[in-house]
Amino acid sequence: MRKLLVYILLSFGAVITMWPFLWMLTTSFKTLPEATHGGLTLLPSEWQWSNIRNTFEAAPFGRYFFNSFLVAGSVTCAVIITSLMAGYAFARLYFRGREILFILVLTTMMVPFEVILIPNFVLIGKLGWYNTYAALIVPWCANAFSIFLMRQAFLNVPQDYYDAAKVDGCGHLRYLVKIGAPLVKPMVVTIGLFAFLGSYNALLWPLIVTTDEAMRVVQVGIMAFYGDAGTRVNLLMCASTVVILPTVIIYFLAQRYLVESPLGAGIKG
Repeated sequence: MRKLLVYILLSFGAVITMWPFLWMLTTSFKTLPEATHGGLTLLPSEWQWSNIRNTFEAAPFGRYFFNSFLVAGSVTCAVIITSLMAGYAFARLYFRGREILFILVLTTMMVPFEVILIPNFVLIGKLGWYNTYAALIVPWCANAFSIFLMRQAFLNVPQDYYDAAKVDGCGHLRYLVKIGAPLVKPMVVTIGLFAFLGSYNALLWPLIVTTDEAMRVVQVGIMAFYGDAGTRVNLLMCASTVVILPTVIIYFLAQRYLVESPLGAGIKG
């Protein structure tokens, strides 16, 4: 009975958590009167599949998605590369001032984004990057949190792996690419997932550094669409559903790596 009560409470909490998303999804396929005056009714009386086409016709979401995937994909690749190299250097290379430099990197995590917002914006303007992809990508190509996670992952890799590779004439870069990175693959995927979601869901920075409609990402585009669509609730919910769908798909594809050990494939057997 106690276990049954726990399952009932958990199921009730799950329903409460999922209800807004289910309502958003089903409202996407309702008529405008039904979406506006239908209350919290979940299922539409008649599914309006044409709402998807109407949403993409009302705003250039194709362009918005292209910008978002280009920016998020570039940021993700850059973060993975910088985190791998910096994390390996802090974990396995011994040089003067290494610990102090790592502490300085960690201190950047304590600086609120609002503090560096204006200096970064001024720097972007002086570089002539306003309304460019460089302004959306370059400032986020590295972050301290990802470097910290990668360093901890490399610290857990036994030194014997590098010693054996060194005997065969393997240097640091070759070891990192051929052996080190595959050993910490779950952590690489986790960092990539965080980087992609953070870049894809960014709103404030893209809103500040871009004004051209052709440079809008989906989060800025949906905010502008909210003002343009007015009271068309069904199209607003359809746009929200389309925007959130890629993050849900990517999360389910990569979720198993979030619970695996960074050494998952490296020390079996």
